[in-house]
Amino acid sequence: MNLKTLLMPVYRRAPARLRELAGTVYGRYLSSWRYGPETEELVAEAHARETWDAERWRSYVSERLARLLRDAAEHVPYYREMWLRRRAAGDASPVEELSSWPVLTKEEVRRQPEAFLRDDVKQASLFRLTTSGTTGTPVTTWRDKATMRAWYALTEARWRRWYGVTRHDAWAMLGGQEVVPAEQDEPPFWVWNAAGEQLYMSNLHLKRANAPAYLEAMRRHGVVHAYAYSSSIAELARYAVEDGLDAPRLRVVVTNAEPLTPWQREVIGEAFGCPARESYGMSEAVAGASECEHGVLHLWPEAGHVEVLRDDADEPAAPGTPGRLVCTGLLNEVMPLVRYEVGDRGAVVADAGRCACGRDMPRLTALEGRSTDNLVTADGRRVFWVNPVFYDLPIHEAQVVQVQLDRLVVNLVPAAGFGPEHERAVAEGLRRRLGDVEVEVRLLDSVPRGPNGKFRAVVSHVAAGGREEGPPWTAA
Repeated sequence: MNLKTLLMPVYRRAPARLRELAGTVYGRYLSSWRYGPETEELVAEAHARETWDAERWRSYVSERLARLLRDAAEHVPYYREMWLRRRAAGDASPVEELSSWPVLTKEEVRRQPEAFLRDDVKQASLFRLTTSGTTGTPVTTWRDKATMRAWYALTEARWRRWYGVTRHDAWAMLGGQEVVPAEQDEPPFWVWNAAGEQLYMSNLHLKRANAPAYLEAMRRHGVVHAYAYSSSIAELARYAVEDGLDAPRLRVVVTNAEPLTPWQREVIGEAFGCPARESYGMSEAVAGASECEHGVLHLWPEAGHVEVLRDDADEPAAPGTPGRLVCTGLLNEVMPLVRYEVGDRGAVVADAGRCACGRDMPRLTALEGRSTDNLVTADGRRVFWVNPVFYDLPIHEAQVVQVQLDRLVVNLVPAAGFGPEHERAVAEGLRRRLGDVEVEVRLLDSVPRGPNGKFRAVVSHVAAGGREEGPPWTAA
């Protein structure tokens, strides 16, 4: 259990001013990890690489990949033991060739994350992250300061500078962290991180009645751009359009965690007077992508090498055909993840030629798999991100099914040590986010998969929770 988890009960009971102070203190801590005196040079180098042609990118990635694979096989316990077993069995496959390595699942990393750390680094000196993405299964990773700053230099270059903004501009984050108690029914529904010029707004409280308060908070803090879950920021924009609210004019809205649909782009642009740009990334930092001004989602070759494999075999999918995204991170040398299956599907076009934006970077197309159902509350909120409910609990897998507006079923695969107190923690965590709902926890050997064999972390059978096919504010 990390420090943040230990302090959360105290944070929830603190008054708003103390939460603001805590947010700023934690924001300063994060900034010290993410940015340093080298940041501007790293950003400049990232922009310079964008002029490279496809052949130069291939050479760059091949060299870094071969070095990382050799290093991982020698210094990372999990991989070293794997190769020792294979050599003992007579396997002479070359370590430097990526195809020699097996596909790595999230479950394997979740089960023994420390085994993926280099044997010459101290865990206490690293930054710990826990996430479950859209899989419902928490995964713990670590980064050193060099990895953190390399990753955030790329995000600065391509999730901000591409759109004419910087980290020094006031910005809003609309996400699923419980920054204020979920049962709170009066503003503020956000916390201001002065150190990072960030207004973190809780999507747990987003409903029509609260929309004016959210928009006023953005205006009062001088927000210039926003980074948000696609469904959450589109919902806020929809309320603004439908109710004629005065939303602040922004330079850009960058969306994450879900594909960005055409109607979401339209309503975001209508409300905030700016383009909406899609991004792609994950806590494991094995891949990243950002959308250029011509609507192309460009992969970041420096972040990781992305393979597209067939759904029924660990073999390459046909060129341009969607398949499982399997990524080998190139930034994190203290915890390298080789051929890591991220849980998304998509296609990669590596040789499309130079884009109209002037960049010759691979393109991520037909992106699927990051969209989950929204849970719907009795007061009209739509809650997307409930995975933190399961963090630091002895759980292999969990799926939340909304059977009725006031009834949830949690299909849960317990790990060793799971007991009644953990079952209560799950129910209480969901009620904090959704209100007075009935929660039934079902302990299973495995969570049921869909017809296509894919895992869904959230399933809603409540009609209002479905994603509209067209702009809902124009529906008859």
